Amino acid sequence: MAGSSSAETKLATAKTVLSAAASVAATAMLARSIVRDFLPHEIHDYLFSGVRSFFNRFSSQLTMIIDEFDGLVSNQIYEAAEIYLGSRISPNTHRLKVSKSDKEHNFTITMESNEEISDVFNGVNFNWVLVCQQVESKNFHNPRDLNSTLRAEVRSFQLSFHKKHKEMVLNSYLPNIVKVAKSMNQERKTLKIFTVSYDSMYGNLADLWTSTNLDHPATFATLAMDSEIKSFILKDLERFVQRKDYYRKVGKAWKRGYLLYGPPGTGKSSLIAAMANYLNFDIYDLELTEIGRNSELRRLLISMANRSILVVEDIDCTIELQDRTAVVAEPFSRNSHQTQVTLSGLLNFIDGLWSSCGDERIIVFTTNHKEKLDPALLRPGRMDVHVHMSYCTPCGFRLLVANYLGIKEHALFGEIEESMGTTQVTPAEVAEQLIKNDDPDIVLNGLIEFLKVKSKENEEAKAKKSETDEEGNEIDQSVKEEKVDNDEKGDD
Repeated sequence: MAGSSSAETKLATAKTVLSAAASVAATAMLARSIVRDFLPHEIHDYLFSGVRSFFNRFSSQLTMIIDEFDGLVSNQIYEAAEIYLGSRISPNTHRLKVSKSDKEHNFTITMESNEEISDVFNGVNFNWVLVCQQVESKNFHNPRDLNSTLRAEVRSFQLSFHKKHKEMVLNSYLPNIVKVAKSMNQERKTLKIFTVSYDSMYGNLADLWTSTNLDHPATFATLAMDSEIKSFILKDLERFVQRKDYYRKVGKAWKRGYLLYGPPGTGKSSLIAAMANYLNFDIYDLELTEIGRNSELRRLLISMANRSILVVEDIDCTIELQDRTAVVAEPFSRNSHQTQVTLSGLLNFIDGLWSSCGDERIIVFTTNHKEKLDPALLRPGRMDVHVHMSYCTPCGFRLLVANYLGIKEHALFGEIEESMGTTQVTPAEVAEQLIKNDDPDIVLNGLIEFLKVKSKENEEAKAKKSETDEEGNEIDQSVKEEKVDNDEKGDD
């Protein structure tokens, strides 16, 4: 009887304790919901940071802070965690960020500020919190994000776990997040093309790079190039991206330089777009005439992301780079079209100490006149691969016809290919003729007539150039004779 009474007393006590605990938990959840939904973010942040700090004093938990930026560059761990945690959203998550551009196929989901997400790795529980703090300074900005100057906030992740798992987090968990995020990012990535952003009023670098989506359709399958050259470039690119450990072993920066040279209209820009689409690399389009000095050039180049292509088009005419030590005597003025960027400044990033500031980068220079370039730019290690973008070949012609007209054979192919062997015509010119009509007979006959006209123009231009060269030689000869005559008079 006494035992039964004791059991009932214990049961009543347990019910009381559980009821009290449930009441406290319900009150806490209600209070948290009210704070989350009705109080301003500033007060919300303050309250929860205070509560976390109090309980952390008596906790066996360790908290790692992962800031968005490490100095001037983005923190790789933060970027990886942002992507990774977007796939770990649970039913208990209350607020999310969802975005999608016109050219993206899927929605991008990320954590909202002060949200918590739980994750499990190797049987260990991890808790993530995204912390955002408002910053009053107007000078704060994200080097790659124009909108960051409007947000003016500092973001970081707080990762909490039991202290005994610290080594496992550093050696396994975080590396796994980076690996998974890289794979996810490549799968869903929308290619972008970046350009330099300037303050139009003061002529200064505003936010370094601004971007827009790159939706260029060029692929190696559609390029009107010699098949052997395309095959070589594809193998070279594939070999490059797989040799991270090799580059580190031999002590070289993980980068590759390409020089694309040849007449206008031979497909240099299309080849760059095809490289970007094949590798899934963003493009950074650098206009050297917009850069004021070497220090600005360094700021731009170190703020580029990894796995990207830096493009400097028409390197022979965008800036005077012949003198590696050239210095402008007068103060720099962007409106006066003067520049203090030197060849040395460019080479230091391509092949100097600054070349190690970034991994897995492709550097592409284009020019219509290779002979005008300083030999210092052309050597291996700076421009490793020289690709001659030639006039349209029979192989390129057949590819263009297949792309534009959808045919692989025609009775007029032989005559056209024979004419192309003696006529300098660019792939762009051929493509313009092929797009004029959908009827293959009409288009190909039109192309034959165009090639006849083009051949005649080429002969006239060649003859005119010969006359000009002869006139130049005659002038040079007369100058030499006059100099000799003056020397002889001086001797007398």
